[in-house]
Amino acid sequence: MDSLTILIGKMPTILASAAPEGSDVSIFEKFGVNWPKFLAQVLLFLIVYMVLSKFAFKPIMAILEDRKQRIAESEENLKRIAAELEEADIKKGEIISEANARAERLVSEARESAEAVAEKKRNEATNEAAQIIAKAREAGELEKNQTMAELKRDFGRLVIDTTGKVTGKVLDDEDQEKINSEISAQISV
Repeated sequence: MDSLTILIGKMPTILASAAPEGSDVSIFEKFGVNWPKFLAQVLLFLIVYMVLSKFAFKPIMAILEDRKQRIAESEENLKRIAAELEEADIKKGEIISEANARAERLVSEARESAEAVAEKKRNEATNEAAQIIAKAREAGELEKNQTMAELKRDFGRLVIDTTGKVTGKVLDDEDQEKINSEISAQISV
């Protein structure tokens, strides 16, 4: 601003030196420059320039600078948000991968557990079936023995009754015992 004032102040000297030598009429006079009006206009221009500079240019420049800073901050925030978003996507992928691996592990463990439980139940069922079969065999053997004992008694009575009727003799307890032992020995074989 000072250089502009100096330039305007030196303007008449510069213009006067531009006039050709030997001519009595100066260039200012040819263009009809009225120095008092010209200086008043220059003074008004400087006043308007200083007022505009102080009240308009500086606030406008401050607003523009503030806007420039906000735009720069916004761009930085945008870059930071984009980086955070990319990082979040990576983390999301890692979390999903980890969850899938964990789910697969849980499914595998559940499968193994189910197989172990099924195997255990099969073994228990096999053991129960073996116990039932063993008890059934024991019961069958016991029933067979009881039936054989009854059969021997009945057969012995029949033999004694038949022998008594055939021989016509009444058998005493000693004879009956002897016949029963012989018949039992023959049936066991």
